[in-house]
Amino acid sequence: MLTISQLATTAGVTVRTVRHYHHVGLLPEPERDASGYRRYSAQAAVDLIRIRTLADAGVPLARIDALLHAQPTEFAAAITDIDAELRRKIDQLAEYRRRIARLDSGEQLVLPPEVVAVLDRMRALGISESRIRLERDSWILMQALDPQVVPRRLREKNAGLDDPEVVRLYLACDRSVDWEPHDPRVDRLIDELDARAAEQEDDGEQPGYLRLVVSRISEAAPAWQRIVSTLAHRAEQRRSSRDGG
Repeated sequence: MLTISQLATTAGVTVRTVRHYHHVGLLPEPERDASGYRRYSAQAAVDLIRIRTLADAGVPLARIDALLHAQPTEFAAAITDIDAELRRKIDQLAEYRRRIARLDSGEQLVLPPEVVAVLDRMRALGISESRIRLERDSWILMQALDPQVVPRRLREKNAGLDDPEVVRLYLACDRSVDWEPHDPRVDRLIDELDARAAEQEDDGEQPGYLRLVVSRISEAAPAWQRIVSTLAHRAEQRRSSRDGG
């Protein structure tokens, strides 16, 4: 007869595991003997080894009891089912690994390949990762809130990246992230950006995602906050002037 610690050692498990198997009903807990100890038989050791072996093979605890008492044909059928379930889990984990391997900086998880290609173009032009992260977040917001504008914005973005002047402004904005908000260079950059914005403005309704995008950019740096707020104010002044306000 074995004590619980001897039983656990024989089966290669912990005493805590034995007690857990008692709790879930896999292994009967013997009555205490006259001296107050629980004693386990050799059959309990065999049963515990079988339970441990099945558990180590990935068999759910909820199915082990039925397997312990199954006839050979029933056991074989159950093992086949369990194996199929394990294969499904393996395939699922393999798919997760493939997705993780594609993530790189996380862009391919949520953005279409055409947008990822734009972000890669920006990297190749020397635009910083901090600015590219803002660009990525802007596309995420756009895709969630105004997905119908994504194809048009892709065309516009790629055309802009083909324009040396646009690239120059991108790089200038990149550098301004560390400038003081009232640095004279910020004023010059605002004037340049405003002149280009005035050339491209139309009277159409502002996209629904734009407010969140502007907010996201403003959070990045005090200089950028001043740039976007000043540009927004000037754009509003132009609209008011056109409307006769």
